[in-house]
Amino acid sequence: MSYEVKVEAFEGPLDLLLHLIHRLEIDIYDIPVSQITTQYMEHIRALQVLELNEASEYLVMAATLLAIKSKMLLPVHEGELEDIEYEFEDQDPREELVSRLVEYRKFKEASLQMKELEKNRSILYTKTPKDLSEFQLAVPVENVDLEVNTFDMLAAFQKMLRRKQLKAPLSARIARQEISIKDQMTTIVSRLKTAKGKTSFTNLFPSDDKSVLVVSFLSVLELMKRQVIAVEQEKNFTDLMVELRKETWKYEDESFE
Repeated sequence: MSYEVKVEAFEGPLDLLLHLIHRLEIDIYDIPVSQITTQYMEHIRALQVLELNEASEYLVMAATLLAIKSKMLLPVHEGELEDIEYEFEDQDPREELVSRLVEYRKFKEASLQMKELEKNRSILYTKTPKDLSEFQLAVPVENVDLEVNTFDMLAAFQKMLRRKQLKAPLSARIARQEISIKDQMTTIVSRLKTAKGKTSFTNLFPSDDKSVLVVSFLSVLELMKRQVIAVEQEKNFTDLMVELRKETWKYEDESFE
């Protein structure tokens, strides 16, 4: 089966690099290229499995990281050491990438501030006073603040794929199996109900079939988007926990259109 999907939460290769720098607690002005490249390539492999439309942008950044890594691994002769050290400050191969990241981070932080201003302004209304007593019994919808982002989900998906590959038999008979995201969303909600509303991310992927794994992962993202489930992580590198929100226990098959 071939999948062509687009997940809006992926904002581009620079966004992924910033996420990794923050997650690994790296100084943006002194990036350990070897470490960051390894982590970046892990995410690229997951993107290739999902066959996302934007994967080409990430591959260009991967090539850039590998080129920088290669330059930094070039041998230095002792006789030229002083001259090279003198020139390295102005010709650090990471300099252009760091400049782009810093600039991108400025715009991203500015966009978040503007989004917050928009949110604050959206609750202001200019109209004449009105009796709102009839709305007193209305139950406000809780604003869900997820503890994890899409890149955390992607990392968990890549980790799960590695486990599946290690457990896979040496030979297997492959049968074509088609499954819709809507059906898989219903299945995931049913599994959560069976688990009393909460289970680990890995437990939602019992199948070893890659096509089923991909559809299941996209179904989890869609359920998060619809605020049917919440995903949290106690701290970095621990298992993600998926929880069915209380107000969504009544979801039935026909709820996912």
